[in-house]
Amino acid sequence: MTTKLTRIAFVFLLTLSTLSLGQTLQSLKHQPPDGAGIGYLLTDGTVMFQGGQCSDWWKLTPDNTGSYVNGTWSQLESLPNGYDPLYFAGAVLADGRVVIMGGEYSGCGQSFSLTNQGAIYNPATNKWSTMTHPKDWGNIGDSPSVVLPDGTYMLGDKLTKEAAALDPKTLEWTVVPTTGKRDFNAEEGWTLLPDGTFVTYDVRAAPHAERYIPSQSEWITAGSTIVDLHSPHPGGGCIPYPGGCYKAPGEVGPGMLLPDGKVFATGSYTGNNGAGHTAIYTPPSTLTGEGKWVVGPDFPNSDNAGDSFAVLLPSGVELIEADSGTLYDWNGTTLTQDPVSGGYAPILVLPNGQVFMSGFNASVYTPKGTYQASWAPKITAHPKTVTPGSTYKISGQQFNGLSQAASFGDEDETATNYPLVRITNTATGHVFYAKTHDHSTMGVATGTATVYTYFDVPSGIETGASTLVVVANGIPSKSVSITVQ
Repeated sequence: MTTKLTRIAFVFLLTLSTLSLGQTLQSLKHQPPDGAGIGYLLTDGTVMFQGGQCSDWWKLTPDNTGSYVNGTWSQLESLPNGYDPLYFAGAVLADGRVVIMGGEYSGCGQSFSLTNQGAIYNPATNKWSTMTHPKDWGNIGDSPSVVLPDGTYMLGDKLTKEAAALDPKTLEWTVVPTTGKRDFNAEEGWTLLPDGTFVTYDVRAAPHAERYIPSQSEWITAGSTIVDLHSPHPGGGCIPYPGGCYKAPGEVGPGMLLPDGKVFATGSYTGNNGAGHTAIYTPPSTLTGEGKWVVGPDFPNSDNAGDSFAVLLPSGVELIEADSGTLYDWNGTTLTQDPVSGGYAPILVLPNGQVFMSGFNASVYTPKGTYQASWAPKITAHPKTVTPGSTYKISGQQFNGLSQAASFGDEDETATNYPLVRITNTATGHVFYAKTHDHSTMGVATGTATVYTYFDVPSGIETGASTLVVVANGIPSKSVSITVQ
């Protein structure tokens, strides 16, 4: 747990970086007033971040050219009184609200509490509301969670094998069966797969991996990762918390679904001269199949990725922050050090394909390379004329991207697999994001299936001829022409 407390100081106190040809790094013109911790991409193109007090939240709004580097900050409502968590589960729901649950530490890092508190944020009203916890759950802490394709938010109980599902319409929890779970949920991460299941590689039961099938409420084996991806906790023994004694099982690194359909799983310190192992998972072709693992390369420089951020760049390259702070690129074949030097935490991919790098010296990383045309969303039906303040439906394919596009290992989930709508006025070139909501799916890699979302045309949008794109994970569709009247 000391590792994590060191990390939060490290993330907030970032240093300058060496720029390179290809990749570039730009400091924000306006720095966050109270630091920028964990962040969530809202469905209107703005980004909300936890501030340095942990209960305070701030919003970054891009300028009228769509630039986040030149964006401006505004303060959002603070969390309900008495809830100031550090390291928690969270997600953006299909209706655009943001839910956070638990917290490894309370008091913004002062006490190891594994709190069962939670809250939900409504961007439309700028209000946080207290969330109830699943029945009889005394602790949540830094738990794994995921939004399922049907919009259900699923949360693991850190200290047991239990899980609960949140109905986003009623905000009621249901404890769901977890038959077959081999290991407790602590320190695991859940990676959503195209078939609606999710995979994890165990910490305490390493090198075993398992996959959850929501339609059957059952865990099944996903085979062995072959190499051990977890690290023993350096402190060992008991970490006291209000409910008892937590025996930390160690850490693993982030797991990312890539455009080729495989999952790149990264390891924490394994004793191999400090280097973390990696493994590559090919999901099965059948719902109840096991899939196949092969060994990937060890991290260079005796590095590792325990409890670290990773994002999927539009080019299909995964950008991984190692425990040393060094950035690495995984292109599907090789794992190499990124030319931008260490000291930055890649929190999430922005709608323009850049990456937000969090901290007091917050920056935006512009990657090199581009996406393949087949990865982009495709619009098949859209309104030709729209009116400010009105709501419209737009349909097509692959609106949610090919991946959740973000991972941390266990908590601090910042997935961006949902569609955004960006409208650009032809005459002025000014950019406007229309808030999307009630997406037909929250799945990934939905292929040729027809999907849809609704978007609210901003009341302040400029009128006249415009173009519209659907964006997922920083990748835009081909533009279509519309008229704002």
